[in-house]
Amino acid sequence: MFLSIFDIFKPGIGPSSSHTMGPMVAAARFLSALRGGAEPEPGAGQPAHLTATLHGSLAWTGKGHATDRAVMLGLLGFEPATVDMDAAETALAELRSTGEVTPADLPAMRFDPEADVIFDWGPPLPGHANGIVLRAFDVAGNLRMEETYYSVGGGFVVTERELSDPPDLHAAKAEAGYPHPFGSAAEMLAMAARSGLTIAQMKWQNECTITPERDLGARVDAIWTAMNGCIDRGLRQDGILPGGLSVKRRAKAIHAQLQDEAGKNLAHPHVVNDWLSVYAMAVNEENAAGGKVVTSPTNGAAGVVPATIRYYRDHCVGATDDGIRTFLLTAAAIGGLIKHNASISGAEVGCQGEVGSASAMAAAGLCAALGGTSMQIENAAEIALEHHLGMTCDPAGGLVQVPCIERNGLGAIKAVSAASLSLRGDGTHFMPLDNCIEAMRQTGRDMSEKYKETSQGGLAVNLPEC
Repeated sequence: MFLSIFDIFKPGIGPSSSHTMGPMVAAARFLSALRGGAEPEPGAGQPAHLTATLHGSLAWTGKGHATDRAVMLGLLGFEPATVDMDAAETALAELRSTGEVTPADLPAMRFDPEADVIFDWGPPLPGHANGIVLRAFDVAGNLRMEETYYSVGGGFVVTERELSDPPDLHAAKAEAGYPHPFGSAAEMLAMAARSGLTIAQMKWQNECTITPERDLGARVDAIWTAMNGCIDRGLRQDGILPGGLSVKRRAKAIHAQLQDEAGKNLAHPHVVNDWLSVYAMAVNEENAAGGKVVTSPTNGAAGVVPATIRYYRDHCVGATDDGIRTFLLTAAAIGGLIKHNASISGAEVGCQGEVGSASAMAAAGLCAALGGTSMQIENAAEIALEHHLGMTCDPAGGLVQVPCIERNGLGAIKAVSAASLSLRGDGTHFMPLDNCIEAMRQTGRDMSEKYKETSQGGLAVNLPEC
C-alpha cells in the first residue's frame, strides 16, 4: 500500500474536501473525458448541455458545503490546488449571467446553475454516500456521455468503475519498487525493526521512488509553509462566517488575549490547550469561509495537524525544521494506513474518520518529532484514534462550522495528550492500531446515516431557539 504524502496533504479550498474539492475534481475529470477520452453514446452529436445530479450526503449538505458552487467551478475549468479566487468569482458571475460554460477545447455548452445542479434527496448511490452523476447531452437532448463519480474523502475521487474494480495494490507496489510497502501498522513496525529505520525514514525512501530526492525536502517543507500561512491568515481575520448561522470568528480575539497574557506571568498551566485550540480554530475558520487550506487528511479536520505542528515549533523544547519534516512524513504514513484500511470520509464513517484520523496522525507525528520509537509512535496514533471512536458527523445547517471548528481544537489537544502518554511508556500496549482502525471501520458501517454528514441527526437537529 502506498499513498504519497502529497496525496494526504493537498492544497485546496474550503469548506470541504469531499463536498467541495471532490466535486470540483469530478467536474474537471468529466470535461477531460469529453475532450477525447471516453466513447460517446452511439448517434449522439457534439455536447451542448451539461447537468450534475448530487446524491446522498452531497445532496443533503451540498448547499452548506457549497457543492453546487464547486461543480460550477470545475466545469469552468478551475482545480482546487490552483484556483484563483478572484478569477473564479468573475467566472461564476459570468456563468450566472449567460447560463453557459466554454471550457478549453470544447464547444460552448448550456449549464443553468439553478436548474442543472440537481439535488436528489433519495437513497444514496450504492457505491458511496458521496455520489455525483455528470451528464452531457447534444443539442437535440440525446445523451452523449454519463459518468458516476464518488468523492471518497480528502479530495479523492473515483469513478463507479474504479470503485468496483480497484487496482491490484500489491502488484502495483511491487512494480513501483517501494522499498518499504507496508499496508498495516503491524507490517510498518516489522519493517522498521528489520531495517533499523524510523517510520519517517521509511516514508522518505518510499517517496523517493516517485519524487526525486533533490526535490522532496522542498516539497515537504512547502506543505508546512502552506499550513502555517493558513494559521496566520486565520489569526488575522474576524467577522461573521458565511452561511446563515451567524457564527463569529474567534481565533483573532483569543490569540490577542493569549499574547497579552504571555508577558504577565498570569497564565494557568492549562493555557497551552488554548494555544492549540486557537491554532486549529484559525485554520478551520478559514476553511469555513471557503479559504485555502491543506487537507489533513480532510478539510473538515484540516486544523488538527497544523495546530499540533505549530505547538511543536513554538512551545516544545528543541524543536527543529527536521523535526517538522519528521512529523509530516510520519503523520502521512498513519493517514495512509487509515485511508487504506478504513476511511477518512465523514459521510462514510462519521467524524471519527476525519478529526479522529487527523488526531491519530498528529499524535504520531508529534511523538516522532519528539524522538519516540516506532512502537511509541504506533501507540500514540492508537490512543488518539481510540478516543474518537463513534464520533458522529452532524454539522449544523450542513455547514463546516458547528461543531467542526472547536472539534479540531479538541482533536489537537487529544493528539498532544496521546503523544505524551505514549512517550511515558515503552510502546507496548494492549490494543494494536490495526485493530483500532478496523473498529472505526466497523463502527462507521453500523452508524446510522443520520450521523454521517447528512445533517439529519445529532447536533444538526438540536439548534438553539434564538
